Amino acid sequence: MFNREKPLLHVEHIKKYYGSPGAVTKALDEVSFDVQTGEFISIMGASGSGKTTLLNCISTIDTVSSGHILLDGQDITAITEKKIAAFRRDYLGFVFQDFNLLDTLTLEENIALPLTISGMPAKEIDRRVHRIADKLHISDALQKFPTQVSGGQKQRCAFARAVICDPKLIMADEPTGALDSHSSRVLLEVMSDFNQEMGATILMVTHDAFSASYAGRILFLKDGRIFNEVIKGEKSRSTFYHEILDVLSLLGGDVPC
Repeated sequence: MFNREKPLLHVEHIKKYYGSPGAVTKALDEVSFDVQTGEFISIMGASGSGKTTLLNCISTIDTVSSGHILLDGQDITAITEKKIAAFRRDYLGFVFQDFNLLDTLTLEENIALPLTISGMPAKEIDRRVHRIADKLHISDALQKFPTQVSGGQKQRCAFARAVICDPKLIMADEPTGALDSHSSRVLLEVMSDFNQEMGATILMVTHDAFSASYAGRILFLKDGRIFNEVIKGEKSRSTFYHEILDVLSLLGGDVPC
């Protein structure tokens, strides 16, 4: 299923330090792993474990102190400041906990924004937006503004905007964190469908074992290092969920009562 010879994402011995000499915090410490095209991976760990820092370094929001990150063969640690915006537009899709939608634009305009900026013809933009809105069941809300729709619809709009340009890698940072349980399940089903049916590659940071159970592989961080890894394989999602809880109990992470 995956091309094991050439991973889409190759993270090699990255380190990240914050602070000044004499007061240094090591956020990431020799982290290495690969992500194959078409994988859905969750990154978990307790607060301060380095999971968001890791996502930020991969997404070029932050920079590593040492090591290399290769995406589709390109070393993103060597990208110049001039080229970062174009790289993010062409390679990455972002989904954030707080949606990051523009309240002055309709949902349709929010989804279309990356395509509009790239100069795509209006007819093609309209076709793409309506196709993806149909898949995410938000077609009836396209003419509404973010303040007029539910949190679940906002996040599905944000996900649509993230995937509208067919990015190589979708980065999701606690995407269900601001949603109720029903909206969370709907979004996770959507992400799972895009992964399985469209071959989307997803890297998701979450503290929630239920959300993580939708992925095919989990990387657990502790004190800036990879502590453990579990793979779903042929297990049911229920079995995988309980396996995740077992690792979290060892890790000292957020385990539901």
